[in-house]
Amino acid sequence: MTVPPTDPDTDPDAGLVAGAQAGDRDAFAALLARHYDRIHALAWQLTGSRADADDVAQDVCCTLVTRIGSFRREARFTTWLCGIVYNACRDLHRRRRSFSGVAARLAVLAGLARGPDGRDLHDALWVKSAIAGLPPAYRDAAVLVAGQQLTHGEAATILGVAEATVSWRMHEVRRRLAGHGEDA
Repeated sequence: MTVPPTDPDTDPDAGLVAGAQAGDRDAFAALLARHYDRIHALAWQLTGSRADADDVAQDVCCTLVTRIGSFRREARFTTWLCGIVYNACRDLHRRRRSFSGVAARLAVLAGLARGPDGRDLHDALWVKSAIAGLPPAYRDAAVLVAGQQLTHGEAATILGVAEATVSWRMHEVRRRLAGHGEDA
């Protein structure tokens, strides 16, 4: 299925993206300045840690330098960007699972790194209290739709599922968080 390019009149970032793709450093810097808070907020919502969000945001900004040229305007720039952030967070989780966090715990024990500070624990409380019990598929849909205010279609593109699947997952999120059902 071929998706028509987004209309430059409906994507407020079209001019900056075109400039950045043409090598205009000022346009690229303006694009990053406009979206850094979104990048960091989504990373924080997905990781639950300010430190991890800082790392992911930095990685995403570096990645954009090389990836901006691959943006084909098949979606709004913000949707494409959220997909990059989502994948960066998924990669972070995957790396951590594979390494089991042993090195990080040893670094804290050896005094080479700080443990989590109270701000991360306090700030993450609202995220964890609302979505900790949700299966990952529901959690990811909720963060993208409710947290990032993406449409169901945009979230579906990022998650690689049908739009109806995102709609159903959001229905389930609302039902579960309202306490109207038990996990099956």
